[in-house]
Amino acid sequence: MQTLANWDGGPGPWILFFPLFWAAVVVGAVTLLRRTARRGMYTGPWRGPDGRPAADSPLAVLGRRFASGEIDEDEYWRRLSVLEEQFGRTGGAR
Repeated sequence: MQTLANWDGGPGPWILFFPLFWAAVVVGAVTLLRRTARRGMYTGPWRGPDGRPAADSPLAVLGRRFASGEIDEDEYWRRLSVLEEQFGRTGGAR
């Protein structure tokens, strides 16, 4: 009786590793692409690569003014909604 482990002139048991090898290649490629795409994802206007507002962006200025007490919460949300309407959703949860 011929088996894969004792096959004369055939590929032998190594033939079983080819599907596993290609599955590992595909999984590795998908993982690499997802991580790369996630890093380069568009985060909206005035935002840096980490998703936080740039230091001189309107969002950062608005946040600093709210934090320092120059504007109240209602005015903050009102101005933020205007920025989002004008330039699209800027990322992050409210």
